[in-house]
Amino acid sequence: MDSLTQIVLGAAVGETVLGRKIGNKAMLYGAIAGTIPDLDIISSYFTDTVTALEIHRGFTHSILFSVLFAPLFAFIVIKYEKYKNFKNWTLLFFLAFVTHPILDAQTTWGTQLFWPLDIRLAFKNVFVIDPLYTIPFLVFLILAMLQKKDSKKRRLYNNLGLIVSSSYLILTLILKGVSYQKFTKELVSKNITYLNIETKPAPLNTILWTANIETKDAFLIGYSSFLDKNPIQFSKYPKNHELLGELKNHPKMKRMIAISKGWYTINKVNNTLYYNDLRFGTLSIKPNATNFVFKYKITVDKNGTPFFVEIPKDKSEGKKLLSDLWKRIKGN
Repeated sequence: MDSLTQIVLGAAVGETVLGRKIGNKAMLYGAIAGTIPDLDIISSYFTDTVTALEIHRGFTHSILFSVLFAPLFAFIVIKYEKYKNFKNWTLLFFLAFVTHPILDAQTTWGTQLFWPLDIRLAFKNVFVIDPLYTIPFLVFLILAMLQKKDSKKRRLYNNLGLIVSSSYLILTLILKGVSYQKFTKELVSKNITYLNIETKPAPLNTILWTANIETKDAFLIGYSSFLDKNPIQFSKYPKNHELLGELKNHPKMKRMIAISKGWYTINKVNNTLYYNDLRFGTLSIKPNATNFVFKYKITVDKNGTPFFVEIPKDKSEGKKLLSDLWKRIKGN
């Protein structure tokens, strides 16, 4: 999830653990702890693209990290804070650390909660930025912050924020199930034989959902709003995996394919190959769009090693997407 959401969640967890003892400082420490797991993004400045993608949401997003580093941060804090209860400080940091990846597991990218086991949890029931999750949570947190530390209202507001936000996540899982049924019924009605299907919410909402469908030679992408009246239409994207040739057998290419869970297409422009990660779709909801959210130019060095250079995103496309999303949410 986005940084603001993780800050809000961390602050609410900090308040639950130590709010009665140290007041708003508990929120501050919880907010800081809630952002620490995302420091793994620093790896992108020191490693190649594939390694950075493997590291992201890996060790720092695991239970093991939470167990090892919570007491370390607690030890550091009690050196200069007046409140010296090591056990409670450890609990604050542990819960702030571990709830971060649990929330991230609801998104498309997922997280390696059980690192070093090669298991990436990705329930794909919320978009990485979801105002319906964050805004009510933030409002309750601010209301709690304005109360005295021993106030019953303070605990009430903080608890309401945690309850409402968690209930929303449960609701999105239900909506995901409903959307899955809609997509599979549509595929059956169109006599489309498929190998795999994954559904996820479109950006910034949980009314409009999108599905990636794998067939033998291509992937299909479709959108379905709960306000739709017409059948779902699917855009077709040929896999073109054969364009990789012998590169497909290179260890680094295999790692990249593993990262995208096999959801990728290849296209060739002016003798240059491009790797498109389909898990995150396109920057447009128009049929047959080709501006993928994550698109990489493939270069090969003299030793035959492939390197991946991410294609920068066009900000104007993002603005156009927001406008199109609003129209599409209201139905087809």
